[in-house]
Amino acid sequence: MAAPPVKLYGPPMSTAVARVLACLHEKEVQFQLVPLDMSKGEHKMPDYLKLQPFGQVPAFEDGSITLFESRAISRYVCEKYASQGNKSLFGTNPLEKASIDQWLEAEGHNFHPPSAFLILRLLYAPMLKLSQDENAMKENQEKLEKVLDVYEKRLGECRFLAGDEFTLADLSHLPNIHYLVNNAKKEELFSSRKNVWRWWGEISGRESWKKVLEKIDEGLALRR
Repeated sequence: MAAPPVKLYGPPMSTAVARVLACLHEKEVQFQLVPLDMSKGEHKMPDYLKLQPFGQVPAFEDGSITLFESRAISRYVCEKYASQGNKSLFGTNPLEKASIDQWLEAEGHNFHPPSAFLILRLLYAPMLKLSQDENAMKENQEKLEKVLDVYEKRLGECRFLAGDEFTLADLSHLPNIHYLVNNAKKEELFSSRKNVWRWWGEISGRESWKKVLEKIDEGLALRR
């Protein structure tokens, strides 16, 4: 008898949820998406806090196993389902895994903070009644530009961040870049760097990401 599908909790519009969705599609893992309504505080309910003690998204269930934090979930999915889907997504030997991990860490520590700040302020500040701190906006954009300059050099040396194969290191960037390019009017940050722009065109054209975008569109339609 086939094992039940894994469960992923959270709205697909969330960048962290979208990251895991892309991984699940790349690995061809059967899953059930449980799209929490965060406006109703469903992510703060006692039952959900048993899965995600910080009351954030995503949360993940695989039978009796529960996990949170999108990058950790993605690594787990790649390791458990190593023999199916994209077998190169998290490497096939220690050196490949270390290379992927270092760029995945760069995404989490260097790319994500300034990009997430810009997304929050440019897309959600009015709704959340956040004041626009122009100095902070400028500072975070400059931080992001420095990261993209490093990427530009790296992507002039190889096709993808961790080498010549698409991996988690690339996948993890998809949600934030999508919102910056398509919603926050920050396309020029990427298009002005030819190697970064070539890379973005390639990774955003993957079938796995197109499926995630369908889920995002469905989620947005339900909110209208």
